[in-house]
Amino acid sequence: MQKVQVALANPAHASRLRKALARNGAWDVTEVDLPDLTYPGVIVLDESAFGRLPEGLWRPERIVLITRNETQSLRRAWEAGIVSVVFDTDPPDTAVLAVLAAELRVAVPALPPRGKRPPELPPIKTVQG
Repeated sequence: MQKVQVALANPAHASRLRKALARNGAWDVTEVDLPDLTYPGVIVLDESAFGRLPEGLWRPERIVLITRNETQSLRRAWEAGIVSVVFDTDPPDTAVLAVLAAELRVAVPALPPRGKRPPELPPIKTVQG
């Protein structure tokens, strides 16, 4: 069962999203004030929680941001590398689809930061003919 952390300031919105996710039954949903970025899984958050996260997020593709449809909010998400954005006026089922998409991205191993080789990969050997 995939872990989903939900950090939404609006309790009614958080409750609706939790119920929509529970209908599927594939997720262990935990409501948090601020997500634990070291814990694997999908993170759903609003602008308030997003503003309290450190810059330079590792694996921002696992984040689903629920925000207003405003240029500044969308720009901040884009610059942080967040690819799943749901508007706060969208129905909860739209956020569920975004969680599904983020879950699929989480299942794919992350690439290391640019210029760094992951420690588990051996050096590339060249074959001479």
